[in-house]
Amino acid sequence: MRILVLSDVHANLAAFQTVLDDAAGKWDKIWYLGDLVGYGPNPNECVELLHRYDHVALSGNHDWAALDKLDISDFNQEARAAVLWTRDTLTEESLAFLDSLPAKRTQDQFTLAHASPRHPVWEYILDYETARENFEHFTTPYCLVGHTHIPVLIAEDEGDELFVLTPTYKETIYLEDTRVIINPGSVGQPRDSDPRAAYALLNSEDLTWEFHRVAYPIEETQAQMRELGLPEALAARLAYGW
Repeated sequence: MRILVLSDVHANLAAFQTVLDDAAGKWDKIWYLGDLVGYGPNPNECVELLHRYDHVALSGNHDWAALDKLDISDFNQEARAAVLWTRDTLTEESLAFLDSLPAKRTQDQFTLAHASPRHPVWEYILDYETARENFEHFTTPYCLVGHTHIPVLIAEDEGDELFVLTPTYKETIYLEDTRVIINPGSVGQPRDSDPRAAYALLNSEDLTWEFHRVAYPIEETQAQMRELGLPEALAARLAYGW
């Protein structure tokens, strides 16, 4: 099956729609890795857009925060303000959908988790040791995560050593028998100093993977955020990919 792998849209409808347009005709189903809402100006519209397509989806920490299932005292001031605005903005239908989502699930040979297989809602896989420990927490050959907003592939070789592959976009990667943790990056909130929306294409039968990036109308999202009174820092950072 041809799968469009997405994560961390964060209520950025312009980025979400641009990714769908860019990948048109190349996929049959969406695997969504969590954080559909939070930060951005279009939470209900993004829920509705995902619903139009065949998909499986996870819940992320910002989805949990919007549902008041997560203590937001550790969030920074701007993120807390966005959470409170999102809570007030989400419809009952959107809330029910987000509340129905797990933070971790298995699809065929793939473990899907928003943050990590060990701590599916919150843990960031940003260093060698955290990655190494997380390989012990899934039994499938492959694990897909989001949460860090940084695209990366981490592979475990036969000697349990890890190596990290940073993306070369539109290049086919053959997964074969190597155990991997892969992050497709963020659609709506990239944080690797590249403001373009990130996504990936997976063929679950051929076991091939491609990282992709596409520019979207950032100024459109920024204008909506400013009009709605969302924190300026959250709007400004979109232009810098951080």
